[in-house]
Amino acid sequence: MAIRRILTVDNAADLAVLKQISTPVEGAVTDELRALMDDMLETMYDAPGIGLAAVQVGEPKRVIVMDLAREGEAPAPRFFVNPEILERSEELFSYEEGCLSVPEVFDAVERPARVRLTYLDYDGNRVEEEAEGLYSVCIQHEMDH
Repeated sequence: MAIRRILTVDNAADLAVLKQISTPVEGAVTDELRALMDDMLETMYDAPGIGLAAVQVGEPKRVIVMDLAREGEAPAPRFFVNPEILERSEELFSYEEGCLSVPEVFDAVERPARVRLTYLDYDGNRVEEEAEGLYSVCIQHEMDH
């Protein structure tokens, strides 16, 4: 695993990459893709953050890593390949969000309180589940990338 540089909006070259629309991962989850996710996770922990999209490390692919474990809890890493939101609640939830690519900036963002999503996990298994609270906020934020 390796720590990668997180692209930031205050760098023109980085911003051009961050503005790219990430492409779906074609085919199966490979060892190469798992290596990217491992690097992303190590990078996110080092930052520190709770979520990171592949485009933030210069890879415009629909890949996300996340860990919502609180301080003192055991790490609980999650991996999302080609995540898709299937349903959004009408109820909204406001949360003060930050972004590793926009350092030192935090703002309240209102999003659907719950979403139903599908994705491939680290092993390539199809998962469909509901997210709410911080999980819902984080997955929507990372998918915005």
